[in-house]
Amino acid sequence: MSSVATPAPAPRRPRRRRTKLQRRQTRLAWLLLIPSLAVVALVAIYPLGKTVYQSFTNQQFLAGITPTKWIGLDNYHQIWHDPAWKHAVILTLKFTVITVSFEFVLGLIIALVVNSSFKGRGVMRAVMLVPWAIPTVVAAQIWKWMLDDTFGVVNDFGVRVHVLSHSQAWISNPSTSLGAVCAVDIWKTTPFVALLLLAGLQVIPSDLYEAADVDGASKLQQFWRITLPLLKPAILVTLIFRTLDALRVFDIFAVFFGNRLDTQTMAIYIQSATVGDGNVGLGAAASVFMFLIIALFVVIYVTFMRVNEE
Repeated sequence: MSSVATPAPAPRRPRRRRTKLQRRQTRLAWLLLIPSLAVVALVAIYPLGKTVYQSFTNQQFLAGITPTKWIGLDNYHQIWHDPAWKHAVILTLKFTVITVSFEFVLGLIIALVVNSSFKGRGVMRAVMLVPWAIPTVVAAQIWKWMLDDTFGVVNDFGVRVHVLSHSQAWISNPSTSLGAVCAVDIWKTTPFVALLLLAGLQVIPSDLYEAADVDGASKLQQFWRITLPLLKPAILVTLIFRTLDALRVFDIFAVFFGNRLDTQTMAIYIQSATVGDGNVGLGAAASVFMFLIIALFVVIYVTFMRVNEE
């Protein structure tokens, strides 16, 4: 009975040793990164760490009046059971979902139109950026005057064309105040979304569309099979940028409503607690909560995009 010879094990590949030049390049890279890392640590990591520390103390805005001491989770417990904070979170989430959804859809439509070839495309690209170029505080103040129920042009125009039976208090009425501020933000920020998506569209090679035309694919099929999949990186960046800005919204609500309790966003709640009430520790705890909510949205976006790519 003949025995079957076992094959010899494959020889292991020798590990590549890093040459002296590679080690020198690595050290040079780290030396060049140190200034940037130091700046990031100074302007981002240190303030974040200090805010987290302050959230566990009773620090006051006017230092020296009340001695600062460690109070543990008292600030977090107070915020967690504060109805005003819960209302601010819900209002901010509503504003974020409404504005980001409309801005993405409208921005994608505008980007697709501007990306096509037609006469006057350059002029349209320049004109569409005008609302975004206006400072948010200025735009909010202009629209506040336009939406005024006494002398606002929106009410005057609506009554003249018989769309409105009488002037509406768009800002002071709780049933229309959120819709009014969302409409202004959509008008203001949709061009920015369109600009980001337009940059992503211009990276897509035109050869793919030409090949699809030869194969007889319709424009809708080209959009779903070519444009949308290749636009995912730009979509991810756009959604993250806009969601971060929407969750941190402050200026437009401050101009429209001031410090009304029923229209407080998370940022206005933090400002009111820190500066208005002088409770730095409570404001820091609310800031940590807002940071965690923002981080949760970023994780959801990145995870969803990765799952779709797989």
